[in-house]
Order: sequence, then C-alpha cells, then structure tokens
Amino acid sequence: MRIHFLGAADGVTGSRHLVETGDRRVLLDCGLFQGWKLHRERNWLMPPEFAQLDAVVLSHAHLDHSGWLPALVRNGYRGPIHASPATCELAAVLLMDSAHLQEEDARRANRYGYSKHAKALPLYTRADAARAIAQFRPLPPGRLLSLGASQVSLSPVGHLLGACAVLLATPDGRLLFSGDLGRQHDLLMPPPEPPPAADVVIVESTYGNRRHPDEDSAALLADIVGRTARRGGSVLLPAFAVGRAQALLLVLQRLKRAGAVARDLPIYLDSPMAEQATTLYRRHGELLHVPARELRSLCEGVRVVATAQQSVRLAGTRFPAIIISASGMATGGRVLNHLKVMAPDPRDAIVFAGFQVGGSRGARLLAGEREVKIHGEMVPVRAEVRHLEGFSGHADRDELLQWLGRLGTPPRQTFVVHGEPDAADSLRAAIGQQLGWQVQVPAHGAVVTP
Repeated sequence: MRIHFLGAADGVTGSRHLVETGDRRVLLDCGLFQGWKLHRERNWLMPPEFAQLDAVVLSHAHLDHSGWLPALVRNGYRGPIHASPATCELAAVLLMDSAHLQEEDARRANRYGYSKHAKALPLYTRADAARAIAQFRPLPPGRLLSLGASQVSLSPVGHLLGACAVLLATPDGRLLFSGDLGRQHDLLMPPPEPPPAADVVIVESTYGNRRHPDEDSAALLADIVGRTARRGGSVLLPAFAVGRAQALLLVLQRLKRAGAVARDLPIYLDSPMAEQATTLYRRHGELLHVPARELRSLCEGVRVVATAQQSVRLAGTRFPAIIISASGMATGGRVLNHLKVMAPDPRDAIVFAGFQVGGSRGARLLAGEREVKIHGEMVPVRAEVRHLEGFSGHADRDELLQWLGRLGTPPRQTFVVHGEPDAADSLRAAIGQQLGWQVQVPAHGAVVTP
C-alpha cells in the first residue's frame, strides 16, 4: 500500500489522497482548492499521478472534497466515481452550480477587464460537470464493493447528508479515511457511527486545535437579528448551500415560533442550490434526526429568490430582513451582490455560520479587514461582522479524539490531514499524547508506505 497526499495536506481544502493497492490506483476524494492563492493555483494543474486512476471514492459532496471532479474528467478520467446515494445526488447539485459560477466569473472578468489574463477561462464548464455526474456509481453504506483484490465500504459520519468514512481493505491492510466528521449534537445530522477496525487511519483536523464554544448559537443569532432590525439594518448570512443553509432555516423557524425573532421579519433564501439541497434533505429525511414536521416547514414563509435579476433587485432594497445566500465563505455566488451593498452600511450585520478557510473573503472579514475586493472593486466594511462557531458541522478536537478512541486496537500509523498547520499539528500532538499512537502530519505531495 502506497499513499500519495496530493491535497488537504497543508490546509483545509483540496482533499485528494491517492492509494496504490498493488493492482489498483484509488483516489479518495477529488476536492477543489479554496482560500489562499497559493492553494487555488493548484486547481489548474493536473497531477501526473492522476493519469492512471482506476476509481474515485468520495467521502461527501462538499466542493473541497468533490469540486475538482469535472476537471479530472476534462483531463481524461473515464472511470467510476463511487459515493453514497445521497452524496451522489448532492454532489450533482453542487458540481453543476460550481461550473455555472466558474463560467459566470470568467464572463464577468472578461466583460469588465479585471482578469490578469488576456482572456479569463473557467476552470471547467457545465458540460464537464455533467460528464462527471454521469460517472457516479452509488454505493450504499455498509455494502462491500470489490476493486480488484481490495474492497471498499462506507460508514456514516454525520457532518452532511450522505457523508461517510471510507474503509479500503487491501491485501496490505485496512485503510480508514474519515472524510469530514460530524458533531455529537448536530442540528441536522446524527452523530458519527463508530469507526471500523483499521491498520492505517487518515483523519481530518479542521477543528483539531479547539473545542466548540459552549454557547447558545440560536440565542446569539436571535440577539444579532433583533439588534440589527432595531437599527434599521438587515442580516446577511453567507451560508454553504448544502448543510448550513438548512440548519439556519431550521433555527430561524424555531426562533420565529418561539417569538425570539419577529414573525413579520422577512427571510429570503437567495440560492437556487440551497433550495434544491433543501428538497434533497426532505427526500432523505430518514438520514437526519429532525422531526418530519419541521423538515416540511423549513421554507414556510421563506421568500425564495429564483433568478439572478431578482437577487440584484433584492440587494438594492433597503428594509430590515434576513438574507441567506451562498457561498458560505463569500468566495463567489449571489452573496457577493448583497455583500457589496451591505458591507459599507453600519446598520447591517454579516454573520458567518461555518468554518472560514484562510485567505477566503470570509476569513478576511472575520480578521477585521476594513475593505475587501468584490468583482474587481475595493468595498469598505462598516457593517457588524460576527462568527457563530456553534453552527459548524465539523467535530471539534475532543470529538475527533473520541471517535478515534473507539477504534479499539491502535492502528500502526495515523495521518492527520485537512487542517490549517496549527490545527493539524495540535491534533497530531493530542493523538500521540492521549492515545499513544504513531501519528504524523504529511506534507503536500508526500508519498508513504505505511
């Protein structure tokens, strides 16, 4: 068994781990790099190791785990892409939206001339995304799939609809890849299932250096909404269209029913992808731990913004409201329409409810930057900017250690990935000290034979 760490080895995005099993080359995740320019530039490179892939297995649908699939297919990959049925459905929505944004960003850059290139090109197109989606092969959790002399199986880990850990049983041993682990008490998802026995573990570390704050996130959101509305402002909630948007809708509906948020305060869902994802969450309600009646009422009274023109008109309207719009790190999409208008207004509030990758626009806003570039223009930031970490869908350090500790027999080697350097190293140290395991943080491009 040889493992090539080709993404998420020096940061949180671009999850890509290539495993050579002897007779097969299997890629675990095929994610998009986000955040720092140094990382984003990797999206334009085709790793030579990808030239002879036999299969791709996805842990879940988020773009930092699935978003490079259209580029992989564009570069010639014609093999199967295995994932849980719900992940296949969600990833189809995410990839088509990502391709649309790639095309729109290139068109806008060419129209307004703010690209540094003679002609801006999309990383991939909707046609590329459609070809990738056609190669999806649903694999229900718990079912064994043979890949030559090896077998693959999936086990649910919370975090996101359809998200699973991947177990690759090879002639050289059993490799367990955590994907992204969910929380013990998530708003939508049940806790991760216990991990299967493994000889080698690859574990994420997004929150590997911290515990989630002991806060009532719903009460904090209600307070922000109330204060903002009283000063005549609106609340912008940049939200990942899959997962966090549904969690925010659930909480806002509960707050309205309890009278903690004014019932006549309008809520806008400005993300067609979030609307599609909400439909999928309802369809797969058996995978959630939300009562059916609450799932049915997620969008009750919510005004869905259908077209780009309606989004622009909404951004130009000034009255107190709550606007949920993608993307969650304000890296692109319709949320930028609202951010351009709301960031300069001290009456408004911009509230992030998920992890912000270093270098992303969301991370820079939370760091206190007083102006940000949007569509080639510098926009001043005078609005209130807040971060509600309690809405995160990622396990924190203690929950990561708890999940690993349920393995029983220690693996012979553990690799910590998918974290900023301080988070990854902190989890590495905690695993060594508390569990006594052999553990390391691989460098980007590292090749190991555990």
